[in-house]
Amino acid sequence: MSTRRLALAALAALALAGCQKAGPDPQAFQGVDLTGADYARTLNLTDQDGRARSLADFKGKVLVVFFGYTQCPDVCPTTMAEVAEVKRSLGADGDKVQGLFVTVDPARDTAELLKAYLASFDPSFVALRGSEAQTQAAAKEFKVFFAKVPGKTPESYTMDHTAASFIFDTEGRVRVYARYGSGAQALAHDIRLLLAGK
Repeated sequence: MSTRRLALAALAALALAGCQKAGPDPQAFQGVDLTGADYARTLNLTDQDGRARSLADFKGKVLVVFFGYTQCPDVCPTTMAEVAEVKRSLGADGDKVQGLFVTVDPARDTAELLKAYLASFDPSFVALRGSEAQTQAAAKEFKVFFAKVPGKTPESYTMDHTAASFIFDTEGRVRVYARYGSGAQALAHDIRLLLAGK
C-alpha cells in the first residue's frame, strides 16, 4: 500500500472514531438537570401527623418529591416503590434520602390514609396535603399538572397528573427532574451523585 493510501486510511479511521458515540458521562444526571431552576423553591403543606412542613425541614438529605394520590393504580405506587428500593440499596447512605409524597387528591386522601399508604413503602416517607387552593398553589410552584377525571360515580373519579419526581440536593435546591419509567437504576445514579456533592 502506498504512503498516500496509508495516510488516507489513517484519516478515515480517525474520522470514524470521531463519529462513534461516547459512553454516558458518569458525572451527568440521567434525569433532566434542573440546576438553577427558578421554580420548585417553596412547598408549605401539612404532613400526615398534622405538622406544618416546608422544604427547609429536609435540608441535609437528598429529597425526592412526587405529586400523586393514593388511589392511583400504577404510576404512584411504582414510583414510591422505586424510591424505597433505592433507599434500601444505598445501605447506610439510605438514611440521607427522604421520600416526600404530595397528594393531588386531598378530598379523599386523609392524613390517616396517607400514613397507612406510605408506611407500606417505607415508614420514613412523609406525605403532605393541603386544601384545594393550597394544592393548586403547590402544583403551580412545581409546574405540575393535575386534573380530576370523572368516573361512573362521583366517588370513583381518577386524577390525571404529572408523572415525574423532583430531586433536591442536601442544600434544599431542586436539581433533577426524574421522568416516570426511567427506573430505579437511573434514580439511584442521580441520588448517588447528589450524595457525593455534585
